[in-house]
Amino acid sequence: MCGIVGYIGEKKAAPILLSGLKKLEYRGYDSAGIAVQEQEAVKIVKKEGKLDKLRSSAEKEIFTGGTGIGHTRWATHGKPSDLNSHPHTDSFSKIVIVHNGIIENFRELKEELLQKGHQFKSETDTEVAAHLIASYYEQTNLKEAVIKAVKKLEGSFALAVMSYTEKDRIIAVRKDSPLIVGLGENENFLASDIPAYLEHTDDFYILEDGEIADIRKDKVSIYSFNGEVITDKNKTKIDWDAEMAEKQGYEHFMLKEIHEQPESLKRLLEDNLKDGKIDLTKSGLESDWLNNYDKIHVVACGTAYHSGALAKYLLEDKLRIPVEVEVASEYRYRNPIINDRTLMIVVSQSGETADTLAALRLAKKEGARVLALTNSRDSSIARESDMVIYLKAGPEIAVASTKAYTNMVAAFYILLIDGMRQRQEIAEETEKKYTSDLIKLPEMIRQLSEQSKEKIKQIADKYAQKENIFFIGRNTDYTLALEGALKLKEISYIHAEAYPAGELKHGTLALIEDDVPVVALGSRADIFPKLFSNLKEVKARGAETLLITEEDQEFEADSVDHLIELPLLNKDFAGLLAIIPLQLLAYYTALNCGEDIDQPRNLAKSVTVE
Repeated sequence: MCGIVGYIGEKKAAPILLSGLKKLEYRGYDSAGIAVQEQEAVKIVKKEGKLDKLRSSAEKEIFTGGTGIGHTRWATHGKPSDLNSHPHTDSFSKIVIVHNGIIENFRELKEELLQKGHQFKSETDTEVAAHLIASYYEQTNLKEAVIKAVKKLEGSFALAVMSYTEKDRIIAVRKDSPLIVGLGENENFLASDIPAYLEHTDDFYILEDGEIADIRKDKVSIYSFNGEVITDKNKTKIDWDAEMAEKQGYEHFMLKEIHEQPESLKRLLEDNLKDGKIDLTKSGLESDWLNNYDKIHVVACGTAYHSGALAKYLLEDKLRIPVEVEVASEYRYRNPIINDRTLMIVVSQSGETADTLAALRLAKKEGARVLALTNSRDSSIARESDMVIYLKAGPEIAVASTKAYTNMVAAFYILLIDGMRQRQEIAEETEKKYTSDLIKLPEMIRQLSEQSKEKIKQIADKYAQKENIFFIGRNTDYTLALEGALKLKEISYIHAEAYPAGELKHGTLALIEDDVPVVALGSRADIFPKLFSNLKEVKARGAETLLITEEDQEFEADSVDHLIELPLLNKDFAGLLAIIPLQLLAYYTALNCGEDIDQPRNLAKSVTVE
């Protein structure tokens, strides 16, 4: 949610800031703005709406300064408007600030400042922070004023602060909201995420909670909230290149990322295979981890939660260990039963998901060991977990997750096979067969994407005209139905719901009428007859049916209006094939609806506040 950028160097700051904000559009926003240090004053341009409006306004101004900050805002305090957009200033424009997160005690601070004569222009909590820093700035320098102010702020926040009287510095603050500092030669960069400046540098400082960066064009100094200098801060070299974060000829990032899945999956497998066998040495997971725990808790949000829901079926079935899967926002409010024999697996693409991070901290406090599945090296979740499997998906820009989801599921497959190695009752031949099938997946995904695309486009033409679409499945196919419905509704805005197929008779059949689409997931041959009987039930009530199942599967053709066939594979891994047509269906349906696919309304890529 929201995006921060900053630049200080010898080049003109404005175009670099606008380019950085463009790279962060995926985070979700409803207004944007930049502020640049000029000779006579700090020049600010900000606009409600998309970046094109900001860029159009900025092009009418003359910017020459080499120091600036920018922001894309996702409204929390105050409606989207030019006035509530960032950057914000104090009454005398001494302090200029942009802010991600929420300052929870802003009302009390605002009342104190009003009593001291401060006047406010916006409805935001951010402006309160600007005034608070300004109140300290009268007696000291910018860094010390920020340090004093943050000690009074409560909540989760990231700040970038400038002052007109100190033109050669930007002060950045991190508390529970991500910030990175990009390192250049006679120039440095600030952003809330790495893709903003990959074209300029691959060396970064990843700020940790409670750290403040004093950024000049020729050096970066890191301090604690107590003002103590941090001398042992390590640089992080990012192995993504700028091209990975560009569309490369695709109309949308989502379509590009769907087609990137074979390569991103290969990277994950190569990182966790050695001599044709699963090798989790890099993760830090114990070689006999399965014997060290009595239960597994999988905690995540949204798409990541769906990957864990699928894994529950497989881990319990094959490894015979109890697995609980829960939405992170609910987990810590139910007083979960945790001890030192609990393995918590947290799943987060960004590694900064606020609810997941809070659940992680709760589990560690109660003695659990934590394994993270995340795409972001040096993220908060990666740093605070005991063990990490990096997803290796590369930058994922579209809000609707695709390649990160497939790598999440594949990471659980890797855990499954490694667990099977530890179960003496599972033959070594079975473990080898599962590993062999896993290695086949990238090429099978590539072929399926190409073979099914045209048929899915035809189905999507019809679905774009519908108001309601239902997804059904059994066992792991039910979790795929959940993910398929989520993908469709979040980018097409068509009402889509998923149900366990066996639950139809317990209420959902009341919603089935003529021409209502029902998508049936039937990737598991062992329970296909049960699934197909449910499909016949909806067809008998007038539904328009789409069946996704393995090739050569026998069924009564008169119950199926549309068919997508999957290549034959191990039933436990077939789910990763079945998700591909669901992703493509969501994409092409949204395309026919004319929606903003990469940036769906009201949603953000990384949810860093509760």
